[in-house]
Amino acid sequence: MTGPADFLATAEAAAGAAGEAIRPLFRSALLVEAKGDASPVTEADRAAERAIRALLAERHPDHGVIGEEYGETNPDAEWVWVLDPIDGTRAFVTGRPLFGTLIGLLHRGTPVLGLIDQPVTGERWIGLSGQPTRFLSRFGGTPRCRPCATLAEAELSCTSPDMFDAETAPRFAALKAAARRTTWGGDCYAYGLLALGLVDAVVDATMKPWDWAALVPVVEGAGGSCTDWAGRPLRLDGDGSVLALGDPAMLPEVSALLAG
Repeated sequence: MTGPADFLATAEAAAGAAGEAIRPLFRSALLVEAKGDASPVTEADRAAERAIRALLAERHPDHGVIGEEYGETNPDAEWVWVLDPIDGTRAFVTGRPLFGTLIGLLHRGTPVLGLIDQPVTGERWIGLSGQPTRFLSRFGGTPRCRPCATLAEAELSCTSPDMFDAETAPRFAALKAAARRTTWGGDCYAYGLLALGLVDAVVDATMKPWDWAALVPVVEGAGGSCTDWAGRPLRLDGDGSVLALGDPAMLPEVSALLAG
């Protein structure tokens, strides 16, 4: 029977191919152009996604693909790969290794496989539905979220304050005031740190499917939860809010603050 575990070799090969495209360009003289949302796009993004798509087309031609750089291909397929070749492009172009390649797999819209791959440091988080998260790294770290009973004890992380608007900014501010400490930046890397028990909550907004699809199996496989701000499962047609908790027991407290 075909399941997400059968496609793990493809996901790891795809991450390897993306890394081959990304590493030579890291901290090099890149020409950067602005996209419509003003985020920097480099040839590394495009080359990495092309490499992944070529491998997927060869191995699984009946699967769909949704990617940040090249859009949708057969998005109504039973199995759909969701790709962000460089999540954290601003970090990449400024020479900081707080970015990653995200490779997620949806089965009928539900995330069942996810890789967070840091091609420069060699760190890789592997999430498979129903299995414990695995973590490969020369730096150490155990893929297991830590208990955190209350928000007052929590390490909170967010990609950027710029992602909040007039409606969501006060909600996040209330959450930030209640948390022990807040750190900014990290993009997908922050979710990997949550899966290692080093961060307790990550809250983001305006997230696209390629930003979160790979994160869900990684966080859940480490014992955490990854939902929208209201605690609902993430969906392709969702509102873009993402809430990852190392200890799901915090969900009522955190969701209440984010509800305003």
